[in-house]
Amino acid sequence: SIYEAPLVPKWSQLLCAIHLSMSSVSAYEVIKISVNQMPYVFYAQDAWRMPGQYIVVMQNGTHVNQVERTARRLRAKAAKRGYLIEILQTYSGAFHGFLVKMSSDVLHMAVKLPHVEYIEEDSSIFAQSIPWNLQRILQNKHESGKYSPPNDGAKVGVYLLDTSVQVTHREIEDRVMVTDFNSVPEEDGVRVHRQASQCDSHGTHTAGVVSGRDSGVARGASVNSVRVLNCQGKGTVSGALAGLEYIQSSLMSQPIRPVIVLLPFVGGFSRTLNAACRKMVESDTVLIAAAGNYNDDACLYSPASEPEVITVGAVNFADQPLSTGTTGTNVGRCVDVFAPGDDIISASSDCSTCFTTKSGTSQAAAHVAGIAAVLLNLSPNSSSAELLQQLLHHSVRQIINPESLPLNHRLTTPNMVAALPDSTSTLIGEDLLCRSVWSERSAVKGLATTTARCRHGEEMLSCSSFSQNGARAGERVEERDGQKECVAVNGNGGHGVSAVARCCTGHKAQCQMLESPKRGEGAECPPDHQLTGCSSSSPSGDVSDSDLPLHGSRRACPAKRGEMSYASCCHTSSLECRLKEHDHTGLSEQVEVSCEDSWTLTGCQGLSRGSGVRGAFALGNTCIVHTSGGDKGTAAIATCCRHRPSHQPSDH
Repeated sequence: SIYEAPLVPKWSQLLCAIHLSMSSVSAYEVIKISVNQMPYVFYAQDAWRMPGQYIVVMQNGTHVNQVERTARRLRAKAAKRGYLIEILQTYSGAFHGFLVKMSSDVLHMAVKLPHVEYIEEDSSIFAQSIPWNLQRILQNKHESGKYSPPNDGAKVGVYLLDTSVQVTHREIEDRVMVTDFNSVPEEDGVRVHRQASQCDSHGTHTAGVVSGRDSGVARGASVNSVRVLNCQGKGTVSGALAGLEYIQSSLMSQPIRPVIVLLPFVGGFSRTLNAACRKMVESDTVLIAAAGNYNDDACLYSPASEPEVITVGAVNFADQPLSTGTTGTNVGRCVDVFAPGDDIISASSDCSTCFTTKSGTSQAAAHVAGIAAVLLNLSPNSSSAELLQQLLHHSVRQIINPESLPLNHRLTTPNMVAALPDSTSTLIGEDLLCRSVWSERSAVKGLATTTARCRHGEEMLSCSSFSQNGARAGERVEERDGQKECVAVNGNGGHGVSAVARCCTGHKAQCQMLESPKRGEGAECPPDHQLTGCSSSSPSGDVSDSDLPLHGSRRACPAKRGEMSYASCCHTSSLECRLKEHDHTGLSEQVEVSCEDSWTLTGCQGLSRGSGVRGAFALGNTCIVHTSGGDKGTAAIATCCRHRPSHQPSDH
């Protein structure tokens, strides 16, 4: 089975008459109509009206007893003509009058009563603040009280695989199209059909987060509802597969570009569901999925575990992993980015103007789908891999407290919360952008291996490895089915090793991985190639970190005796690379070095001067080397690359 991925909300009261609107609302405009020379006032915005509920305003100087007498007379007159009315409240402070629930057919009687000055139809009012989640994803904070993304994502279509959706809700009316697809299982233990509002609850809320008029991230994006979850929020893997097949068929008959498929559900690990998602990405469709709410490793669930899918975890108002009781966001290396997912205000299916809050990774994934729509609106031809790199580039980094993550997932969980691009951003699809991809940890037996791979459309520009106790035999780069693999090897006495691939887009280069001609000899790049990263491995089971890479007239990765060296070499006239080194001679167990602005970290190595090196990995634009301490020191070596500015001559 597959399930929707919201958490139980902390508070779920509906915000109906007082509706928390997130956009700038125009001044209160009314239209007055004369009914037998007595004014009757109704609100001009149909979506904000509350038909059947009226405020009867008495003339100045009217006594409170006259208010009560008028209300009684109205009830009696209405009853004679077969109408029932309900007096909801009386007012005797700021003004005199009463609130009544009645048919509009009774209005002509009400306005004729003595002391009645006019009658106004009740309507919604709106708080003028941005909810925390929309405020969080904005990078421009200078316009307080206004949500203003770079664009509204109007060029982008979103397929939402969810429950049914209440398309008449004011938030999503005319923005959601309900497809004819419906594949849901029978409900467990339910003998009577549920109310429509219960069936629509999750889908309506999610659609509102994506493109709602006031609660949405990308308010111009169109949403296509594909129902794969029943009224209990439960579906099946087979139903999800049928939904994906339906979307593929629809896109073949009526191509939409760009398009996003939002998967706000999780199930147990499914090789078939993952494969179907992977195939869709390879056909130029962006898939975004919820990480799951099981306070667990996202790699154990599908579609969250599929590397080609953009998997989203949830954070709360304090930018910490969402946790409610025994449940909380899934984490780990299969999560790509986090987004707001706690107490998210959006459309409620209880009425066409109702709002409610929900929490979970479904809501977080919907935020990222909205941000992705904004980015694709700017760069419609971006691939899924390029879009992910853009998402990470604009994310807020190192804001999650690592102590809030499980110890075994602290290094591999991305410390990034998704955000909209800054208005000054000039990022395009051809910029050099890189991210780190971790493998699962290898077995603990000697020379056990583990593999990290880049996404379809990414290029591996370096490969490194990491071991908690430092026992590792290095790493090597292999090619399988036309795709590079970063293979890390566990060392003698090792507790397991992880491979870390540096995966990049926008390199505009022809890259290849070259190895040493034989053990003990360096791997050298051909002329006119740039060296983007080095690796080394030892058949003995113990690796001694290599010497400093060469970046002069020769670009090479040296090898120590008995070891193999691997060089990542890229050829393009515009690419330039250089080394940046940071030595540390203290007792610290971590050494860091970062590339400067406009330069991108493509390779990360540790250079030992006596202290044991547990491994090296890139975190954002910083190369981090963990050591076992000691006073002999370790150096962190960063390879930093960029596309040469057009006015700068080549150094070849």
